[in-house]
Parts: sequence; structure tokens; C-alpha cells
Amino acid sequence: GNDQVRFEFGYYMHMSEVNIIAPWKDSEFLAQFEGRSDMIAYAKEHNIPIKASIAKPYSEDENLIHISHEAGILEDASKRPDEDVFSHTLSPKEAPDEETLLEIFFENGLPTRVANLTDDIVVTDPLEMILYLNKVGHDNAIGRVDMVENRYVGIKSRGVYETPGCEILWKAHRMLEGITMDKEAMHLRDSLMPRYAELIYNGYWGAPEFNMLSALFTESQKQVTGSAKVALYKGNVIFAGVKSPVSLYDEELGSMDKAGGYDPIDCKGFIRINAIRLIAQSKRK
Repeated sequence: GNDQVRFEFGYYMHMSEVNIIAPWKDSEFLAQFEGRSDMIAYAKEHNIPIKASIAKPYSEDENLIHISHEAGILEDASKRPDEDVFSHTLSPKEAPDEETLLEIFFENGLPTRVANLTDDIVVTDPLEMILYLNKVGHDNAIGRVDMVENRYVGIKSRGVYETPGCEILWKAHRMLEGITMDKEAMHLRDSLMPRYAELIYNGYWGAPEFNMLSALFTESQKQVTGSAKVALYKGNVIFAGVKSPVSLYDEELGSMDKAGGYDPIDCKGFIRINAIRLIAQSKRK
């Protein structure tokens, strides 16, 4: 899969003369173990403790912000995963019938505080914030993703992911960007996001183009300061309000009920100028 590429790219970037020994690419190893079932049986025979079993042979990678599940029944893309696949999120059916209301504070795009407005819990330590968001995300069935992805090595792979805390952070962050980021800056950033994600996915951390894009994204966040309120409910992260001391949003300017600094008459010329090429195109038909 992609992990072998990511790991070995990292080794070469930081220790270019390294000699990499990878059993999964060794013919002697492959002759003994054709797949996960053989390795699970070997572990059982030699009393090696592992989480996977023949009944649940899932390949799982876990870290602070997510867990991924692959293999087993998940390789059949026509089938829904059993509920016992999931470990970091409740089913929406089991989540409570009441909202959890959070306010998440950001400075220059980075989260600085999480306040639970339902029970008055406040968390400011970065590690504790993600652990806390993982917990409330789990309890409210937030963060499940089931997809077929395109691996760098050319294979399509079905994976099930759980990332409760980061889904909450991501959606709150995007809400705050809505009032703090310039339109064209946001459009440029958004147009480059797929390329940046691809570089990360394919393991090109530290490549020149990755560093260039990282600098652009850091610059894009310099005014993303303020807070976003979100309501968590049965798998949904619902917009509940946003504010910022450097907001670009002007309530009066955008109002449909009263005149502000925006003159509707100005739109006549704006529309005519921007329609010139459309008019020319229509005459060519």
C-alpha cells in the first residue's frame, strides 16, 4: 500500500544512504506468507498477541487523531461495514437525543481553546483538546468516512476511517474562515488544497513543492482568529454561530432589509461589463 512509500521516502529524505530491509518485499517472506490470514495463523501458533483474528482480520492503523480499517469484509465494496468495525465512534442510532454545544477558539488558524457550552468544561492544552474532542465526537457519532481511494501505487482500495476530533475542528475552522478570509485568497487556497493533500498522501513531506505550498497555507491563516460554535448531534456538526475581531463580514452591507454602503444601481454596469463575453458567445451560435 501507500505506507511503504511514505515510510521509505521519509528515510531517504533524512538518511539518504540508508539500507532499507522490508520483509513484505522479500521473496522468501512472501513465499511463507501470502496474506494476512497466514500471518494471523502464524501469530496464533507462536502465541504472539495481536488484535486481528481470522473472524476480524482488519488491518488497522491508529494514532492520536484517527484510526483506519481495511481488509476482511471491507474489501467487498458492495457491502456495508458491520458495526463491530468501529471503535472510535458510536453509531448515530446510539448517540444521545440531545445536542452537545461547543465553542472552539482559533488564533492565526490554530485552535487555542475548546469550551463545552452544555456542561461548562473548558480545555486549553493542545493534546487535551484533541483528546476531549475525540471523546465528545465519539459520543455524538462524529467522524466516520467510508471510501474507495486511489493509492499512489495504482491500486484502488476501500478504507473505513474514524476521526471524530478532527472532523469537529475542521468544520469549525472552515466556518471561521468564512468570515475572516478574503474571497480570492480562499479561492486560491482551495484550488491548491487537492495538490497539497496529494503530496501528503503520497509521502512527499519535505519536497520543494510541499514546502512552497506549506508557506502559502501558513500565510492564508494569519487573519483566521475568532471562534465558531458547533452543535454535535447524531453524526452531524451543525453551524451554531461564528465571530471574529477581524471579521470581513458586514451585516449592514449584506442586509436585504436596509441600505448600507452597497448601491444596487452599481450592479447594472457591473453585470453589463461582465456579460460582454457571454453576449459575444451568444451571437456566434
